[in-house]
Amino acid sequence: MKHRICIIVCLTTAILPMGCHGPATLRQDAVSVMIQGEGEFPPELAGTWKANREGWEMVIEPDGRVASAVISLGRVRIIPGKSQTLATQGGGEGLFEPGPWTVHYDPKTNDLIVKIVMSHIRIEMAEAVLEGTGVDTFAGPISAADGVWQAQWTNFSRYLLHRPDGSVSELATDETYGETIALPFERLSAP
Repeated sequence: MKHRICIIVCLTTAILPMGCHGPATLRQDAVSVMIQGEGEFPPELAGTWKANREGWEMVIEPDGRVASAVISLGRVRIIPGKSQTLATQGGGEGLFEPGPWTVHYDPKTNDLIVKIVMSHIRIEMAEAVLEGTGVDTFAGPISAADGVWQAQWTNFSRYLLHRPDGSVSELATDETYGETIALPFERLSAP
């Protein structure tokens, strides 16, 4: 009997902290930060960075993690590791499920690469439904002094548009090369 009580106490002690801290840890681990060579992410690069078009905006923490991003599709703010269902203007719903996000910084070249994965998006639009996945990568030199990030945005997306008549259209970028455009960001605010 004592042995059973000990096992129950040990399991409860091990499981309760995971249950209490699981969601916060999940969001924290939803963004990987890698620094080329040795060193840390420069905290002076932290802040809110907004693209000059396409609706993109990123909030970068002093440790390099992306705390949130406004994505181009739907212009909605996404928090890494957190699925969201939002109302659309047409009275439907939009489901946004982020996958793993990655930040890579090279202190020698001041190049910043941010990769945002959306593992599932489903948006009800009028009577049609858009559903699929997207990977957006932003890469280029960043300057805290100038408050400018000269990024190249490469999008890899694969969506299906389901129409009311039952027809389906594929909307996708090239699997190998994606679609790339220059997309400069400006820092709006620092923490």
